[in-house]
Amino acid sequence: MENKQPQVSAPAQENIMGTMDINPLLIRLSVPMMVSMLVQALYNVVDSIFVSHVSEEALTAVSLAFSLQNVMIAVGVGTGVGVNALLSKSLGEKNQERANKTAENGVFLALCSFVVFLVIGLTCMKPYFYAQTSDAVIAEQGIRYLTVCCVFSLGLFMQTMNEKLLAATGRTHLSMISQLIGAAVNIVLDPIFIFGYCGEALSGTTGAAVATVIGQFCGAGVSIFFNLKKNPDIQMDFRGFKPSGTAIRRIYVVGLPSIAMQCVGSLMTFFMNQILMGFSATAVAVFGVYFKLQSFVFMPIFGMNNGMVPIISYNYGARNPERVKKTIKLAIMYAECIMLIGFCIFQFLPDKVLGIFAASDAMLAIGVPALRIICPHFLLAGVGIILSSVFQALGNGVFSLTVSVCRQLVVLIPAAWLLSRTGDVNMVWWSFLIAEVFSLLLSLVFMARINKKVIAPLYEQSAQ
Repeated sequence: MENKQPQVSAPAQENIMGTMDINPLLIRLSVPMMVSMLVQALYNVVDSIFVSHVSEEALTAVSLAFSLQNVMIAVGVGTGVGVNALLSKSLGEKNQERANKTAENGVFLALCSFVVFLVIGLTCMKPYFYAQTSDAVIAEQGIRYLTVCCVFSLGLFMQTMNEKLLAATGRTHLSMISQLIGAAVNIVLDPIFIFGYCGEALSGTTGAAVATVIGQFCGAGVSIFFNLKKNPDIQMDFRGFKPSGTAIRRIYVVGLPSIAMQCVGSLMTFFMNQILMGFSATAVAVFGVYFKLQSFVFMPIFGMNNGMVPIISYNYGARNPERVKKTIKLAIMYAECIMLIGFCIFQFLPDKVLGIFAASDAMLAIGVPALRIICPHFLLAGVGIILSSVFQALGNGVFSLTVSVCRQLVVLIPAAWLLSRTGDVNMVWWSFLIAEVFSLLLSLVFMARINKKVIAPLYEQSAQ
């Protein structure tokens, strides 16, 4: 991509990130991204809602596909997080050349990610699904779904990267528009494909995947257009482009922990499916539905993180610790408000939300107590999610990775396995609360260290 507009916007960017009051600035940057992330949640949920009306086997197949599908999202989003943090910091330091090079290498890495998952989609689908289930009907439906998602993942990676470039320069409203367009296309096409209006070959789970990738390509096209025509803060010129090892290393210093952190979530889902399959396929379907539903609670906070990270990174680069700390406090407050709403919905209306997925009596018998047992951990998770992004924004992504690994692999899976030995599936759900208590305590310890080693020294530097 190439943008020949003049480099005139660094001072304007400073007016937004460096001088505007934090509360309206955080709202201005976060609300569009929160809407965008809710739209992203729709990508997953809408597929499952329509697929659930095909059969419970189809819903289980999509649930089993989620682990690898989440790895794709992890690579795209994690790389984008690294680009976002480095680009915002470069703009804060008035280093336009490094900002441009970061953006160019970010697009290059998105293309490389697509090639990797293209190969995975063509070679690894059968062993992936048959490692999770011996049911041929479930496996074949999952294979068809995930093969399409992987082979045509270029739209996902290009959309994610270009939206991160828009967010890093404060244009979250444009990122939101591209997300909305992609999701709208997906929602419109889902019933058309899933229910066979375009032929039997494109029906069911295959149709769900086709609708998803078409929506992603539409979102990618819009976000690319916005970066070319509406984003003068970065100028990308790929004539004579050569990958920069230095830029890529800087991107992944922050991005790799984010990728690994989300991949840990995929491993957790994979192993949890194994534990729950010991009870029934319905238990796996319930867990899959829970993950879809909880995304509506967590995604707005992830969206707020996308608005928060460039503010923290910019003011970190500009040596303004007061604005960094105020941003963190406000983000935690808003996150807890969102989590409280999610807790109330899951605690008092579990049968209503499960009903969206055409839940059978057997699914309701497992799902209603599951949602009620799991949801108290939301109230603890809000703080942890914000602090993880703070670690990343301040260049300490390893802390985020450590917390995530401890919560989801070191604590959650062993606790779930031990509780499953009781023979009561309801006991398994308590592992979520156990893991969240541990991870919150660890996050607070890391935040105290960050405050002492990173934020406090900024006061001395800004006084010099």
